[in-house]
Amino acid sequence: MRILLVSFLFLFLISCNNQASKTNNSEAVDTSQVIEPTPSRVFNEDSAYLHVLNQVNFGPRVPGTKTHKQCFDYFVKVLRPLADTLYLQYSTTTTYDKKIIPVMNVIASFNPAASKRILLCAHWDTRPFADQDVKDKDKPILGANDGASGVGILIEIASALKKQPVDIGVDIVLFDAEDWGDNSGEVEDSYCLGSQYWAKNPHIASYKADFGILLDMVGAPNAVFGFEGYSLAEAQTYLSMVWSSANNAGYSNYFKNFERGYVTDDHVYVMKHLKIPMIDIIDCDVNTASHFGKYWHTHNDNMDAIDKKTLKAVGQTLLNVLSTY
Repeated sequence: MRILLVSFLFLFLISCNNQASKTNNSEAVDTSQVIEPTPSRVFNEDSAYLHVLNQVNFGPRVPGTKTHKQCFDYFVKVLRPLADTLYLQYSTTTTYDKKIIPVMNVIASFNPAASKRILLCAHWDTRPFADQDVKDKDKPILGANDGASGVGILIEIASALKKQPVDIGVDIVLFDAEDWGDNSGEVEDSYCLGSQYWAKNPHIASYKADFGILLDMVGAPNAVFGFEGYSLAEAQTYLSMVWSSANNAGYSNYFKNFERGYVTDDHVYVMKHLKIPMIDIIDCDVNTASHFGKYWHTHNDNMDAIDKKTLKAVGQTLLNVLSTY
């Protein structure tokens, strides 16, 4: 087991704002393809839930805070014995509101010699203010769903890969500094700071993967995942593959066949700079103005916003894809 420390100088400002929906032909996505699950690889939702809880118990993971560093150390401790190679990427950047913050990305690589690879990603930082709440708007949120849910699933995926390796290569990237951005629409490219830096400075020169999957807000009770616009436009083949795998495993109540609109999220910058097709599995609530769900950027984004059944649906789907690709 090796830990490679990769230090870099500066991280550019990137936007993760939700953009206006555009209408495409959703019938073009074929989710009828059958992908048989591998029963021997069973996703443990209880373990994933515990990894979510452990992150939340640190408190808000705002870059530059003590709890942010404590959570980073937790990731290193947990992933060190699981990954074949663990890369730690450091940088600093200036936020849209002129704060200088550290940025720490974590990359866990499995079967690094394999040329056939899948990239799995989520962000681990939390928003420094609850701008969508009615009170305490200037205080940081816990980010159980918006951040910790995707990371909890990916850590459990890492554990499963350690126990039962797959033939392909897998890279799990935990992006930092995704959520310190401007929601007014006046400051362009203010979100997704860690993913943009990694995409411009990957842990391995000329890094390649066949495709990638981003997890964002993937733990809420009764979550619904639709076809995100950039995923549909740039990675339709892989979107279809993942959705058909979910449907075949019995999770069609989570993975729905509808277009949810374009979301400028971490996957956009990986596609832009590394030309790796990626899909974004992200909760969609059509009853809210943001379509991000009632917990989004509020103090209600705590462990009440996490359901083990949802973690199971997403985690088992990913594990089945890794087993059958």
